[in-house]
Amino acid sequence: MELSIVDLAPMPEDGTATEAFEHTIERARRAEDLGYSRFWVAEHHDFTDAVASTTPEVVIPSVAARTDEIRVGSGTVLLNHYSPYKVAETFGVLDALEPGRIDLGLGRATGNPASDLALQPDRSQRRRTGDDQAEKIDEVANYFHDGFADDHPFSDLEIPRSGDSAPEIWVHGSSPASAKIAGELGLPYCFAAFIRPEPAVQAFDTYREHFEPSPDGAGLEEPRGAIAVNMTCAETDAEAARLRATAEASSRLLRSGRVDRLPIRSVDRAIDVLGGVPEPTPTDIEPGDWPRHLSGGPETAREILEELTAQAGVDEVVIQSQHADPETTLRSHELLADAVGLESL
Repeated sequence: MELSIVDLAPMPEDGTATEAFEHTIERARRAEDLGYSRFWVAEHHDFTDAVASTTPEVVIPSVAARTDEIRVGSGTVLLNHYSPYKVAETFGVLDALEPGRIDLGLGRATGNPASDLALQPDRSQRRRTGDDQAEKIDEVANYFHDGFADDHPFSDLEIPRSGDSAPEIWVHGSSPASAKIAGELGLPYCFAAFIRPEPAVQAFDTYREHFEPSPDGAGLEEPRGAIAVNMTCAETDAEAARLRATAEASSRLLRSGRVDRLPIRSVDRAIDVLGGVPEPTPTDIEPGDWPRHLSGGPETAREILEELTAQAGVDEVVIQSQHADPETTLRSHELLADAVGLESL
């Protein structure tokens, strides 16, 4: 099993974005030492009290410059807000700076109506349908792999790049619709189970059903996928469940619209919001019944991840952690790495 990380740069209490990114870089350095495969940086908007990660394309070069070999990328660029050409240019430059190490995760999401409107170059429309997501992802890939037909208006556009490599493009999503896009484009697919876990197995069935090998080198010859999960690992199942409370309580308030009570940094406050300590995550998880948040001691965590990857038919897990305390996150990453047998540097 491969393990990777998607990082949100959580804001420390009474701290600054500078401190948040210092912790992100430290997690990336430690992840590389522990044998993690990738370190992705998330994109979130209008949650600056909770997370600092708004612009992965800015954070990626700092992380790459302070690590040596681990792949670094976006988890994800929200392509519904941006021009495919500009995204390709940005990641072409990142590839030129760090050849062979850059991942470009592409997805879509809407959030606060004000931030969605502020991100739009054309503000005459308050809402975007996202119906052109497959077309936009394909366009990004075409810039890197000369995929445009000779008579296409973009066929003569070139982007700065390393010359010997290109960013590895991933489709990120949480539904069979995004899985279908990934399959038809022949690109690797990462399912965000921490957003909408129930259709995970169905999504990967859809991905493989619609997979078409990429004819121009932009994608894969065979399907390749990963699941992204919110996972807390501690010395015991009980302690891991207690620490998981912050993620569960934050999600509960977010889904109920009580964003005025976010962020939750204290485990004790989270337990109060939930009305008690969460139960440990069981290992006998059925398809279609995946929990949004997972936890366990090392042995339990390994069993859970082995079960979920077997159901999805993948061999890579991307770990998201929602802990304000950076030491809690680092310890969780260490225990997970040891539990699944990653080879440390």
